[in-house]
Amino acid sequence: MENLTLDDPPPAQAAPMGGAPMQPPLPGMIPPQSQQLPPQMFTTAAQLLDLTDKKLMVALRDGRKLIGVLRSWDQFANLALQSTIERIFVPPSKTSSSTPQPGLYADVPRGIFLVRGENVLLLGEIDLDKDDDPPPGYELAEIETVHRLQKERKAREAKREKVVKKRLGELGFEGENLGEALL
Repeated sequence: MENLTLDDPPPAQAAPMGGAPMQPPLPGMIPPQSQQLPPQMFTTAAQLLDLTDKKLMVALRDGRKLIGVLRSWDQFANLALQSTIERIFVPPSKTSSSTPQPGLYADVPRGIFLVRGENVLLLGEIDLDKDDDPPPGYELAEIETVHRLQKERKAREAKREKVVKKRLGELGFEGENLGEALL
């Protein structure tokens, strides 16, 4: 695929409709700037062509991270990933001790995974030389342990969120749906 930039000259243009052909600028004059971006600058699903059959990391809008080989895609950037794993992270715990505890992660095999394009937040190619290295600051753990710690963390966050909403309500702030009248 051709790599083009904004500085590349636009393709040859024909005369505007009903007008005279465009004249080259006179010597010493600054040529007028093009008012349109060249067509190659639009981001489309066709940009995925270079990533086909490569190992990718895909971050989804719901926070999940998938790692798999991109086998197919369509015009809506719907992705078909093969040999997919879901990598689940539990961030490093903040303890009162002076030694920081590393974060934990686990890989859950998912096989073939179809991802709707609108759910993709970020994707990128995996460096195969570093593929087997654990993420910096994280250690591999058992799936059950990571699931349990993640569930506990989500419960703590939900409890904290409830307290925050209550305090904001006492101050007169309304939640997203509290101001709507139910009919």
